Amino acid sequence: MDGGALDRSEDGRLTVGLRLWQLGTLAPRTESLRTFAQPFMEDLYSALHQHVQLAIREGTDAVVIERLSAPEALGLVSHVGGLLPLNCSGVGKVLLSHAGPGFVDTFLADGLRGYTPRTIVDPAVLRRELAACRRTGTAVVRGELTADADSVATRIVDGDGWVVAAMSVVVRAGSLKPQAALPTLVASGLGLSRTLGWHPEVRVQGG
Repeated sequence: MDGGALDRSEDGRLTVGLRLWQLGTLAPRTESLRTFAQPFMEDLYSALHQHVQLAIREGTDAVVIERLSAPEALGLVSHVGGLLPLNCSGVGKVLLSHAGPGFVDTFLADGLRGYTPRTIVDPAVLRRELAACRRTGTAVVRGELTADADSVATRIVDGDGWVVAAMSVVVRAGSLKPQAALPTLVASGLGLSRTLGWHPEVRVQGG
């Protein structure tokens, strides 16, 4: 059925769909994260009136675990429980850049899929972007996953310095300069990270 929450078998019975199953398997380690993130996401939404989403890395994908959206906001390919590519989404690039060099090497060796003409498919170019993302903790993506969508994302760090999630704001291309949303987004990311126990003296891991 729509959204992947339930599947209907040939005899008409409903069973748990892939997306609902994914959320269920992730629930033990994401429930508290979603709870802590909620006020920060609500503040971002109130300030920007754009899509605000929270994602974690699961294997070679980013999984959206929470999202707030305005009714009139740009339609997106993602939804709660859905998957986003690591190489060309804002949250994906943040998570990929902090996944460690071994993982990045393996990921790039498997080839990069292009979703739009602006998707970066050259591993060397993406490596440079990932290096910048590790330095700043942020990523800006313009029309790489969906031609009419731009996004800016920031990392969420726990008390041990591990990047456990990424938070992003997604806007219609040209409607809002991503850099305009960056200070508010970064402030929210730092606030959530502090809630999870991080403080500036803790070195960010995974770079």
